Amino acid sequence: MPPPGVCLNIMEARHKKSGIGSSSHPESFFNQDYEQLKRFCLTRKVKYIDELFPPVTWSIGMGLLRPDDLSKVQWLRPWDISSNPSVVLDGISRFDFEQGLVGNCWFLASIGALTLQSQVLMQVMPPGQTFHEDYCGLFHFRFWRFGMWVDVVIDDKLPTINGRLIFVHSKDPNEFWPALLEKAYAKVCGSYADMRAGTPAEAMMDFTGGVLMHIDLSDPPANMWDLMFRAGQTTSLMSCGTHPGETSDNTVLRNGLVQGHAYTVTGLKQLTSGGKLVHLVRLWNPWGKGEWNGDWSDMSSLWLTVNAEDRHMCHSVRDDGEFWMTLQEVCKFYSDLSICCLTPNFLDGNSSCHWTASVLEGRWVSGITAGGCPQNKESFWTNPQYRVRIDGPHSEKDGEKNTLLSLMQKPDKQNRHLVQNLHIGLSVFEVPEQYRTHRGKFPATFFSTHTPAAQTKTYLNARQVMESLTLKPGDYLIVPSTYRPNETSSFILTIHSKIDTHGYENSNDYKNEPVQKSPLEEQRENPQDDKKKTTLFHKHSDKYEEVDAEQLQKLLNENILKGELKSGGFSVNDCRSMVALMDTSITGKLNREEFVYLWNKVVKYKNIFFLTDVSRTGTLSLSELRKAFEASGKRLSDAMLNLMALRYGTSSGHITLESFITLILRLDCMYKIFKKLSDGKAMSLQESEWIYISMYT
Repeated sequence: MPPPGVCLNIMEARHKKSGIGSSSHPESFFNQDYEQLKRFCLTRKVKYIDELFPPVTWSIGMGLLRPDDLSKVQWLRPWDISSNPSVVLDGISRFDFEQGLVGNCWFLASIGALTLQSQVLMQVMPPGQTFHEDYCGLFHFRFWRFGMWVDVVIDDKLPTINGRLIFVHSKDPNEFWPALLEKAYAKVCGSYADMRAGTPAEAMMDFTGGVLMHIDLSDPPANMWDLMFRAGQTTSLMSCGTHPGETSDNTVLRNGLVQGHAYTVTGLKQLTSGGKLVHLVRLWNPWGKGEWNGDWSDMSSLWLTVNAEDRHMCHSVRDDGEFWMTLQEVCKFYSDLSICCLTPNFLDGNSSCHWTASVLEGRWVSGITAGGCPQNKESFWTNPQYRVRIDGPHSEKDGEKNTLLSLMQKPDKQNRHLVQNLHIGLSVFEVPEQYRTHRGKFPATFFSTHTPAAQTKTYLNARQVMESLTLKPGDYLIVPSTYRPNETSSFILTIHSKIDTHGYENSNDYKNEPVQKSPLEEQRENPQDDKKKTTLFHKHSDKYEEVDAEQLQKLLNENILKGELKSGGFSVNDCRSMVALMDTSITGKLNREEFVYLWNKVVKYKNIFFLTDVSRTGTLSLSELRKAFEASGKRLSDAMLNLMALRYGTSSGHITLESFITLILRLDCMYKIFKKLSDGKAMSLQESEWIYISMYT
């Protein structure tokens, strides 16, 4: 059983800080270490079987095969399929493989683009893997997954029917790199069935971890050819998709193109035909057959109008799925183009310019940090906010972009088919002089009086959206949001910049400023009240003048919360927790001083609860919870508020009085423990000390 999620998040953050998760030091997917597993198998002389993606039905997934076909599936190793298997035969090419029963042309189109970039291919498919020397049925591949490179281990048992591979397979029966690569990607998606339907952009990002530009071909940029040409000169992967038909079927049109189908961009050529300059784009159908039959197709007479050298270089007559079209007809017959490049240099062709990237992770949580788009004036400010300082020289060249913002949704579900992308977008505000010293989240009044310096034109239900901007030096506020409020999802915000940037999430940006005490906190205690509490304490305490959890439960529910309970009052377990938090003598009981101190805290937080319960429901909504913390003099980050809502909120997303008091008492105690045992920045504990504290607080 893995450690709790909060522990995993801390581990992941520390790993990233130490370089784990980079392309040179990928994280072990599912904590499966390739080298350790290989040593184990070779030492024991066994062939590897992956227990986390085993050769069983659920790894294929539901609805992909008919039940009668599913019953025929046998998982075979390449040595059981071929007498002389190889991972790679005579190099790697887009013409090596064919699609199987999975409707994943989007994935194959991205593999086709991958085969054109040897540097990226070696990153995804580490070299030196064979079926001969040190073979133990174990292989590994590397993918960039939501901010981290991961090393994915698989066994080489592949699904077959009657001895034939049923999914992606090489045209040569002795070559297995396509089938192994697909299996590794199926593992990160959850199953083979989870690979149905998608866009090449998704897999191209997972192959590169680069910069993605998505272009709507119904409104292409004026410099479209220059953009594509520059991308083609760098390490980039490109693909495009045709318009969908009335059904999900891949209907072949009269012009040879397939509706709702993904194609790979495999080449670009500028040539002269009939005295006119022509921009040609070479495209490849991942089915390996079926081609465009219009102008500049294989059989087009237009090839006779170009010089012999260009014709020899570009023209071929083969039904291999590859063909040429003019850029104008690409824009006419295709709906979108995706360019995925290792760096943003292709935007302006300046290879000498050094781009830097800042990666920030956040989360929208319904009721707390999911305020929706700017049209939601009362809640937009609750979205995560990021302060960015841009320094350095600023170019005034027309149209030159110096900043790229990428917003990617990070799914909470392991299986890809369960992921529901939300409509997402970005707004960028310039911070004026009078707000430069502002700390913490910018309030609703700021957004009602300031217009964005830049923002997403259309919120897209895509995994990733990107905006390229020209920002002059200064302070900016970036607000990523979903279109509708109260939609929950995690995200990754990446800031690419030509000039120095300093970005951070600012919900907890207070620079150790003193916290103002709330009016309730500054109220002095009435001595008469303390006398009443003492009398009540003596009435219920034992002969040693102490109360245990059961006695405390009765005291609190009958005397403080009487008539104000929504869920039955404090439980015995709640009271045990309070005793542990206040028990300075570690007896499991509270003495008079400890009891009075606790009583005062409970009364204070009860008053804050009802002060901030403006809806008068007897519970706090998550937005009211934020105000309750502010009223108690506490400043919490969005991440901590999100955690509180998960741990102490009801299924409807509300906080009861008992839960609020319990959580804020515990928060008080945690702050005190850290203050006493740390140097103000970090805390070091021995194992026994950590267990001692965590088990009795």
